[in-house]
Amino acid sequence: MRPEVLKLLFDVAEACDLLERFTEGRTFEDYQADAMLHSAVERQLEIVGEALNVALRLDPSLTKQVSDAPRIVAFRNRLAHGYAAVSDAVVWGVLEGSLPTVHREVRGLLETD
Repeated sequence: MRPEVLKLLFDVAEACDLLERFTEGRTFEDYQADAMLHSAVERQLEIVGEALNVALRLDPSLTKQVSDAPRIVAFRNRLAHGYAAVSDAVVWGVLEGSLPTVHREVRGLLETD
């Protein structure tokens, strides 16, 4: 894998690590009530989506290796450009639903290269 792609995947993994750390022991209600947590979570999700977007452009084969990659990029775009229309429940759902799989898959790609 090209070094540029590995760097981007590292950024995805690091943002996922931070998201896990930020939300460990926290609830959806905590997320809704804490503006700093809210901002930190959304920022890291934007990093995941943007890094994955650039990585996919450099290596389109990643689409088959990272579950829901196009949806993750689309979600990043909604967070960045349509932030007012993104519900807290959707953000929290991504954290609990999609993110652990993406994190595991990206770590696996980094470990095999």
